[in-house]
Amino acid sequence: MNFRRATLKDAPLLGRLNVQLIEDEGHGSPLTVTQLTDRMRDWLATVYTGVIFEDERGVVAYAVYQEEVDQVYLRQFFVVREHRRQGVGRLAMHLLFRDIWPQRKRLTVSVLADNLPARAFWRAVGYSEYSLTLEIRP
Repeated sequence: MNFRRATLKDAPLLGRLNVQLIEDEGHGSPLTVTQLTDRMRDWLATVYTGVIFEDERGVVAYAVYQEEVDQVYLRQFFVVREHRRQGVGRLAMHLLFRDIWPQRKRLTVSVLADNLPARAFWRAVGYSEYSLTLEIRP
């Protein structure tokens, strides 16, 4: 698997994949593909870094993160649906841990409480639960 830094030209691709991420995690965001693409373009132009993971099949995953003084916050991580359960996610995370992110920073990711497969994945790659956000919906 190879990886490359996402550019502003990748915003439409990442916007389309972000729709699938929202659907798969049960987020319920009302944003359209166009809005998600615009948001991704803004993120990549300002505070977020994107990484696209590819192999001989094409794009298999992406990550969007923000590096801060004391931590790296993983905002989005997505494995393309047809490439799941094949080790793609674990390998992509291994590359982030080993080749992209600084070794001595705290690594954080947020996951929806009801997204049990994602919670299991994050624990399997080394994250542990730190806090729980509660809400009252309108």
